[in-house]
Amino acid sequence: MKKVKISGNQEKIIEIIERALREGKILILPTDTVYGLVADARQERAVKKIFRIKKRPFSKPLLLFVKDIEMAQKFAEVNQFQERFLRKFWPGKVTFILKRKGNLPAILFAGKKTIGLRASNYKLIRDLFEKIDFPLVQTSANLSANPAPTKAEEILEQFKDQKLKPDLIVDAGDLGQAKPSTIVDLSGDKPAVLRQGEVFLNL
Repeated sequence: MKKVKISGNQEKIIEIIERALREGKILILPTDTVYGLVADARQERAVKKIFRIKKRPFSKPLLLFVKDIEMAQKFAEVNQFQERFLRKFWPGKVTFILKRKGNLPAILFAGKKTIGLRASNYKLIRDLFEKIDFPLVQTSANLSANPAPTKAEEILEQFKDQKLKPDLIVDAGDLGQAKPSTIVDLSGDKPAVLRQGEVFLNL
């Protein structure tokens, strides 16, 4: 697993990340919550590899990063009521579950008719989306059932004995005592909090 440390020249790091994503590589990136396993969501082989690296059951769907509401609308049905939620909390630490559309790999969704989307407020991710026009599959950068990591050292420790590893880790140091994103289901008749995370919501 290669490692790149974030320094003053973030533009160069963005170039490295963009090239790796387009090549179907699996990356570990810092986010506004915890470190995440990330890949080009359009590439089925890359999506499958994330499941295998994380040892995540294929019955559990993966979530996506999108640039903004406009990109979200390419892959999910968003009505006016739902759009108000997205505008209130995006970019930020809330993932929304919506009815899906579009032609992303079916393996992402584990047979469900919904999709989980988030627009991150982390500068590296925002800057990356200025260079790419596709969604990113993302999940916390840990082996299933292990704690979600906030330090690169924790990630390296978890994966050091694994045969299958991510291709590249972008080290931004300690992200602090962050929690995963809050997950809100907007696909039903009324909103429901599926996971209380960094943002506490009482709907």
